[in-house]
Amino acid sequence: MPRRFSPFADLAAAAAAVGATRSKNAKRDLLAAYLRGLPAEELAAACAFFAGRPLVDPTAKLGMGWVQQAAALARASGADEEAIRAAYLRHSDFGDAAAELLAGAERRGGHLTVTEVAGTFDAIAAAGNGEDRIGLMADLFGRASPEDARFIGRVSSRETRIGLREGLLEEAVAEAFGRQLDAVRRAHMLTGEIGEAARLAREDRLAEAALHVMRPIRFMLATPVVDAAEVMRRVGDEAWIEDKYDGIRAQLHVDAGGIVRLFSRDLNDVTRSFPEITGAVAELPDLGPLVIDGELVPRREGTVLDFASLQTRLGRVRPSAELLAEVPVVLVAFDLLHHAGDDLIETPLRERRRRLEGLALPERSGERLLLAHLASARSADEVERHFDDARERRNEGLMIKDPDSAYQPGRRGLGWLKLKKALATLDCVVVGVEWGHGKRRDVLSDYTFAVRETDEHDARLLTIGKAYTGLTDAEIAEMTERFKGITLQDFGRYRTVVPEVVVEIAFDRIMRSARHRSGFAMRFPRIVRIRDDKTPADIDTMATVEALFGEQASGRILLATGSGGETERIAATGAAEDGERAG
Repeated sequence: MPRRFSPFADLAAAAAAVGATRSKNAKRDLLAAYLRGLPAEELAAACAFFAGRPLVDPTAKLGMGWVQQAAALARASGADEEAIRAAYLRHSDFGDAAAELLAGAERRGGHLTVTEVAGTFDAIAAAGNGEDRIGLMADLFGRASPEDARFIGRVSSRETRIGLREGLLEEAVAEAFGRQLDAVRRAHMLTGEIGEAARLAREDRLAEAALHVMRPIRFMLATPVVDAAEVMRRVGDEAWIEDKYDGIRAQLHVDAGGIVRLFSRDLNDVTRSFPEITGAVAELPDLGPLVIDGELVPRREGTVLDFASLQTRLGRVRPSAELLAEVPVVLVAFDLLHHAGDDLIETPLRERRRRLEGLALPERSGERLLLAHLASARSADEVERHFDDARERRNEGLMIKDPDSAYQPGRRGLGWLKLKKALATLDCVVVGVEWGHGKRRDVLSDYTFAVRETDEHDARLLTIGKAYTGLTDAEIAEMTERFKGITLQDFGRYRTVVPEVVVEIAFDRIMRSARHRSGFAMRFPRIVRIRDDKTPADIDTMATVEALFGEQASGRILLATGSGGETERIAATGAAEDGERAG
C-alpha cells in the first residue's frame, strides 16, 4: 500500500492560524496539534519550515537570493520584473507577493505534500547552477495554490511572519508529545536542529540527545556593556577576562578520523578558505574528536593585523599562496564544547578552559592555534587595566565571562559580556542607498541602515541612521553593483534594497530623534566595514540601542577604530541626523 503524505496545504493553514493569533498559548496549542498528527518522516521538515528554514540541515543553504527568487516567481506567474517589485513593496513580504501574483495564474499538477516541498528545496540546494535553481523553484510555485505559495515564499526567504519564536516552537514540540520543556530545549541546544529534537521527543529518547561533531551549533552570544562599573554590577565577585579579538568567529570540528572542518558564524563551511588552520590541525593525529569555539585573527610575527587586512580573505574559497603569506591567520581558541566523546556545553566554563589548556594547542600547532588571553578581575579598576592592556595588544576590548557559566548556543545572556567602551559600534542592515555627489556621483555611496526591533527572526527593521564615509572607493564600486542587483524600488537618487547587507557603524553618540523609525539617530555615523560574516539575523536590536543611550554620560565622546588600528575621533564630515527617505 503506498505511503500517504500530508498535504502542504494543511501546514500552510496551520501557519496562517498561528500567525492570526496573538496568544502565545494559542500559537503553541495550534502548532502542537499539527505536529502531533504528522507522519514521523515529515516531522523534521515541518519543524524546519516553522523555524523559517527551507532545509532540515541548519548548515545547508538554499542558494537563492532575491534575484533568483524573483525570477522564479516571474516565470511561474507571468508577471514582469516591475510587477514583482511592486507586489513586494505593497506587502514587504515575498510570500504575500507570491500569493497575490499566483492568484490568477494557471496552476499545474495536483496538491502538494510536505514531502514534495521539502524534496524540491533539497533539489534546489543541490542544483549545480542558478538556472536550474530558478527552474525548480518556478515549477514548485507553478504547482502551488496561492496559500501554499505564500508560505513557500516566506520559508524560502526565511521570514515566516507568523510571530513564532524559537522558544514557542520548543514549547509546541514538548506539548505535542507530552515531554518536559527543559528536556526539549536541551536536545535542541545539543543537536542544533529542532527537527531532530522533535523526533527524539516523539520517540521518548530526549535523554539521548548529543552534540554532532562536524555539524556546527549556534554560537553563544555576549551582552554589550559600556563601562567597567557595569561589568562588576552584572558579574558579581569574580569576572574572567579575555581579550575581545577583531576577527571572524569560527567553530573548529575534528572527527575521530582526523577530518577537519571550520564553520563561520552563519554556520557556513569555510574550511577551504583557511588552509593554514586546517593543515595545522590535521598534523595533530590525536586531537579529535573535538569542537572548539574561537576567533580567526590576522596575525604576523606576533602582531595582530587590522581587520581590513582580513577582509581581503573573506569570500576567497581558495586563497592564493601570495595572499596566505600577506595575511596569515591564526585561530584563537577560547572554548571547548566537545572532546573525546564528552559533550561539555553544560560543563562550567572553568572546567572547559582547563581541558582546553590541557590540549597544549599553541605548542603543538606551531602557534596556528592560540589560546585566548585569560585573566580575572574583582574590581572596576582591574577591569579598566585589563581593557587598556587588551588595546595595547591591538585587540578591540574585553570579553567578561562567568567562570561557572554553561555554554548557551544562540543565547545572549549574562554569562558572557562584551566591553568595547570607547569603540562603540552597532551592527546594522542596509535598507536604502543613494547616489553620491562630486566624484561619487556615479556610485551608490550613501547608505541608510536599520536595527532590529527585537531579537525574533521576523522582527521589524527600524531605521537609525545614514552614513557615507568609511569605505574605500573600490569597496563602494563593488557594493554599487551588488545593490543594483537587489534594488526593490528606484526613486531616482534614492532606492530601497533587499535588507541583506550588514554593516558595522561607529558613531559619536546616540540621540533621540523623530526622523528615524527607531526613535534614535547616530551623531557622525561612519561605516567601519561590511560584515559579510554576519546575516541580518545577527544585527543589533533596539535593546542594545536603548542600553547604550541610557548608559552614555552627558557629553561623553565615543571613538571609532581607524583603518590603521589606532583610535581616532570620527571626523565630522557626515550629517549628524540625516533623515530617512522613502522606505
